[in-house]
Amino acid sequence: MKIQSEFNWEQFSPDIDGYEFMFGYYDRCPWDVSGKYHLAMQIPVLPNRLPVVGENAIIGILDNDKNWEPLAETKTWCHQQGCMELFLKHRPNCFVYNDFDEDDQKMVARIYELGRGVVGRYERPIYAISPDGRWAASLNFARIPRRGYSYACTPLDPDWYPKDLDGDGVWLIDLQTGEERLIVSYRTMIDLHPYPCVLENKHIWLNHIIFNCDSTRLLWLFRSIHDPVHPKKMWQTFMYTGTLDGREVKCSLPEVYWTNMISHQIWGRGPYDIMVDANWENTPDGFKIMVYDDRETPFRARKISDCHGMRAHLVYSPDGRFILADSYPDQERYQTITLVDANNGKCVPLGKFLHNAPAGTIEEKRCDLHPRWNPEGTVVTIDSIASGVRAIYRLDLREAMHKLALEA
Repeated sequence: MKIQSEFNWEQFSPDIDGYEFMFGYYDRCPWDVSGKYHLAMQIPVLPNRLPVVGENAIIGILDNDKNWEPLAETKTWCHQQGCMELFLKHRPNCFVYNDFDEDDQKMVARIYELGRGVVGRYERPIYAISPDGRWAASLNFARIPRRGYSYACTPLDPDWYPKDLDGDGVWLIDLQTGEERLIVSYRTMIDLHPYPCVLENKHIWLNHIIFNCDSTRLLWLFRSIHDPVHPKKMWQTFMYTGTLDGREVKCSLPEVYWTNMISHQIWGRGPYDIMVDANWENTPDGFKIMVYDDRETPFRARKISDCHGMRAHLVYSPDGRFILADSYPDQERYQTITLVDANNGKCVPLGKFLHNAPAGTIEEKRCDLHPRWNPEGTVVTIDSIASGVRAIYRLDLREAMHKLALEA
């Protein structure tokens, strides 16, 4: 079976010859504020490689009746995160997406209004949007050596360090005014690094910026590697946090806590809570959902649940009551998605999806499930290649939530 589940999963995206469908990452909401429209991307089915310049993607919307409407085209997309397409809260009929402006030879974020088309842009690409919809975070995609997380139009920066350590880093964009400012520079991060000697003769970059629950703080990953051309060789990870005005910046979790021990990170239910999927006991299938308070130094993590057992992307429901956790493929090549009660740690497996990728598929082209909640916290969508090509699947979660309540 391609999908094993007691629940009623359905394919949400259409079947179109020569194309796949996806949304992208797990730490963001693909729906508009009404929950009526779900953003998606129609991408070309490629041989065993990443997209090249000229292979564009189509951005569109799916309604709740599974009708697909293509709307715009982008030159900048990747298999892991799409083009960062997201609806805007302060302009409910509008969404943003990253693109490359050939006239200005730079990345921008275009604003698309339903029924009208492109109506404006921001002068930097967007990485994440704050829960209150006021702010966006940006970074330099050309520095990311993992090309499944960057774009063909932004070739890898050949310099190990940015040429201007004071002029690059984490950027904040005011989505109402378009004003942008650098809030944390690479120089600041290096100055605050727990052991900067490990950065010598290495390529450094930023990735995975996330806003906290009340839109007051950011976390991001500062990474370094000896050989950026072959990034599969292990990099080092240091997680930083700070406020939106660039204060209280610190290295919250240094590398010693990361390698092979932390799968993914995200903010928790409180403004200082950080949730990680961690295997600090270094045991088989020993990953546990953990949370800690970012203000405590050294940090003290408490366990939320250990029922999912495998490396997972974690994301809280909008009300903070539940957690969705996916997994990488097991020995039988199935990826599991689990619903977790955040209050007591109990779990309900929602389904197992065959990771139906041909042998030898490059790692950066893999398809993770990347679960995403709808605004009401009642529906999840995922990306899966169970059918042989990427497609978006949908599940109403209320039956599973009821089953968890009965087990409490």
